[in-house]
Amino acid sequence: MNPLSLSGRRALVTGAATGIGRATALLLAQAGAHVVVNHLRQAEAAQAVVQAIESAGGQAMAIDADVSVGSEVQRLVAQAGEVHILVNNAGIIQEKPFLDTTEADWDRMLGVDLKSVFLTSRAVLPGMVTRGDGVIVNLASDLGILGRENYAPYCAAKAGVIGLTRSLAREFAPHGIRVNAIAPGPVNTAMVSLESMSAEWMEKELAIPQHRVAEPEEIAATALFLASDLSRFYCGQVLGPNGGSVMP
Repeated sequence: MNPLSLSGRRALVTGAATGIGRATALLLAQAGAHVVVNHLRQAEAAQAVVQAIESAGGQAMAIDADVSVGSEVQRLVAQAGEVHILVNNAGIIQEKPFLDTTEADWDRMLGVDLKSVFLTSRAVLPGMVTRGDGVIVNLASDLGILGRENYAPYCAAKAGVIGLTRSLAREFAPHGIRVNAIAPGPVNTAMVSLESMSAEWMEKELAIPQHRVAEPEEIAATALFLASDLSRFYCGQVLGPNGGSVMP
């Protein structure tokens, strides 16, 4: 048997219309998973992901839901059906000096990047506990470990994702559920690009041993590994496809 096979499993990927989420949805589907493509008001892009999966012989569905809102998450999970694999990928970033950061900036960043992980995990875990199996993969960031000036809310949120990952891993491992995280370095997505970030940010991001940004597919490969049976003994780990930015 192929240890990377996800046949018979349903995977919910949040923020899956573009970037790392899209690449992860496509790769999990290629491995045999029925993929639920979550998005927020990106119906056309999400449907394109579904069509790409179905054209390759896979199964997928798209659901529009704001994963920072509890009632929306409950609807999302109810529509998704039985979830065997949850990939918490939805996220935003903002470059702003700390003293210019507003309470609204802080609440929005932590709502999307951290609270959503709490809400979606809380929604799917009861079913996983009942079955006695399940996988949760949380997207953190190397900046959640390193910190970075002008990114205080983002760094705080991603550090929180790492802490939440470890807490859930300890609590739910006895129920046969694996919870791990990925802390990528810079990745070539619409959220992180020369057009959206400052030259100073890009200079710091490229000052890593590999001197490049990753492609989304390189991060998706780690998500597939953590979702598969190859990672059966991984518990509360933070894997770092980061080009060398963090070497623990």
